[in-house]
Amino acid sequence: MILQETYTLNNGVEIPKLGLGTWFISNEDSVGAVQEAIKLGYKHIDTAQAYQNEAGVGEGIKASGVNREGLFITTKLAAEVKSYDEAVASIDQSLATMGLDYLDLMIIHSPKPWQEWQDEDRYFEGNKEAWRALEDAYKAGKLKAIGVSNFEKEDLENILESCTVKPMINQVLAHISNTPFDLIEFCEKNDILVEAYSPIGHGELFKNEQIASMAEKYEVSVPQLSIRYCLELGLLPLPKTANLDHMHNNADLDFEISNEDLETLKNMEQIKDYGEASMFPVYQ
Repeated sequence: MILQETYTLNNGVEIPKLGLGTWFISNEDSVGAVQEAIKLGYKHIDTAQAYQNEAGVGEGIKASGVNREGLFITTKLAAEVKSYDEAVASIDQSLATMGLDYLDLMIIHSPKPWQEWQDEDRYFEGNKEAWRALEDAYKAGKLKAIGVSNFEKEDLENILESCTVKPMINQVLAHISNTPFDLIEFCEKNDILVEAYSPIGHGELFKNEQIASMAEKYEVSVPQLSIRYCLELGLLPLPKTANLDHMHNNADLDFEISNEDLETLKNMEQIKDYGEASMFPVYQ
């Protein structure tokens, strides 16, 4: 069962192969969502300072009654935090907000502040400062693993050239019809695991008849096919849902995609419009 399987990060820490994303789940609703997910067998929960639901996720963890050591909890340093002192304070604030002694993973949410997403400045120095704070928290035992999100090759190179601890994760937009193969290859060469957020294309994959037809062929749902696709590529998918049925369906992945079908999916025409979600920088 996929919920029992793990990847091993470059520091030896094991991370469950499937996580529960909590973006757009309110602080109040995240309590029950996390509790139900853990009851179903999910061990990996992903949140962020920007989601404004860290407290609810923390409550859900406690309410689950499951041993903390059996869970893998991720949060993200806000994209706007680009100084050492701010990052140190933000790391400690997340721990306090969630009521946890340590986090299994903390990552820089974006190389740029969201309001400056289109700017040429890649905030190299600010990212080095934020990374130094993550390194210190990691060495102090507050964080079991550290990484980044939405980082392109040049952003990763900036960290790799000066770090004392290599990033273990790069969490990026990756799904059928929009898979950053060059970036994934670069990460693999540097022993950085790629996590795939929006593995169902923020719902856009439901509109693709070819994907729907292939899902029907395997007698699975579009989300199941999409999540399995990410796993076949060695990625770690993070489907977001507060719906119990969807949580169960997303984890029912006892099938494999043939090599021929996988190639078809890898070469599918790219989504250029994410509808209402196009307003968010990551979908631009």
